[in-house]
Amino acid sequence: MKKVVFISTMLVISLFKAQSWKNEDQYVQRFAPYAVEEMEKYKIPASITLAQGLLETGGGQSRLAVQGNNHFGIKCKEDWTGKTMTHTDDAPNECFRVYDDPRGSYEDHSKFLAYRKFYVNLFSLDIKDYKSWAHGLKKAGYATNPRYAYILIDKIEKLKLYEFDNTSSKEVLFTILKLYPDLRNDKIFMAKLEQDSSPKVPETITVPYQQTSYAQQQKTVEKILTKQELLNSILIKSHPNDHLKFIIVPDDLDLSSLSDKFGISESRLQKWNELDGDQLKKNDIIFLEAKSSSGNVPTYKAQVGESMHDIAQKFGIKLKKLYAKNRMDDGQQPQPGQLIYLQQRKPRS
Repeated sequence: MKKVVFISTMLVISLFKAQSWKNEDQYVQRFAPYAVEEMEKYKIPASITLAQGLLETGGGQSRLAVQGNNHFGIKCKEDWTGKTMTHTDDAPNECFRVYDDPRGSYEDHSKFLAYRKFYVNLFSLDIKDYKSWAHGLKKAGYATNPRYAYILIDKIEKLKLYEFDNTSSKEVLFTILKLYPDLRNDKIFMAKLEQDSSPKVPETITVPYQQTSYAQQQKTVEKILTKQELLNSILIKSHPNDHLKFIIVPDDLDLSSLSDKFGISESRLQKWNELDGDQLKKNDIIFLEAKSSSGNVPTYKAQVGESMHDIAQKFGIKLKKLYAKNRMDDGQQPQPGQLIYLQQRKPRS
């Protein structure tokens, strides 16, 4: 009898471990594209975001994730106006946010790190240095577990999540396939991969014949066909700084397209966003109203390759005001790690 019990117990443990491992892989396959998109928008390593999501949700199985699409345990706070649910965490029956889609949870997680003063030092780190990010999160007070950084690092290295720090939203499905080659037998995944890497050509569209190469014609077709889809996908967001309305450009576009979509003149969009030209790049932040005179946090450390305009857009502050607060000349750019003042004027040295 004891032998039977022992065998049964070992079988249960074995099945539990197998199921847990499977859930983690499925979680990565499902949510890696979201993590990479957020990395491109907010400069947070995708490996860190995925590892935190895995830990917070137990591989996607937590009650908050299943019932509320809340993958990072984000509580309601006073500025939340969406759906809510109660859940016992630090205290009984606390209020947590409910999202229509997990993507909203992933974006809120990015904003939580990007717009809070406790985490500003993280953004001076190399985006591919997941170990420093993990220790930086622990140091900034993200979690109370003294081993939190090491738990994140172990998760990243065990599942090779660092691979997603070296990819893009256009290549992420290929990275997933590289990590999970058995997905070649998954018809749904392969159909998605083929769909995302092929031009969408509706039957109703006709493109005038031109004396150009086939490759050039394909690029022309793709550009014509996807522009309206891109515009339709744009959502107006609310910035933490004075709840300013802004959008994130989904791909390379011209300013006139946004002007037509939102009914705002090009000149106003150029003025509000201090733009020199009318060509926008993917992940550019564009405000749909005048920005504020100060930021929502006191200071920020400039990242490698970041311009004063980049910082002005990130924090919704007028570029001239930003230069004035930091006693810098127009056109002067910050050094990596330089402390940028967003509310008060920089003290005289």
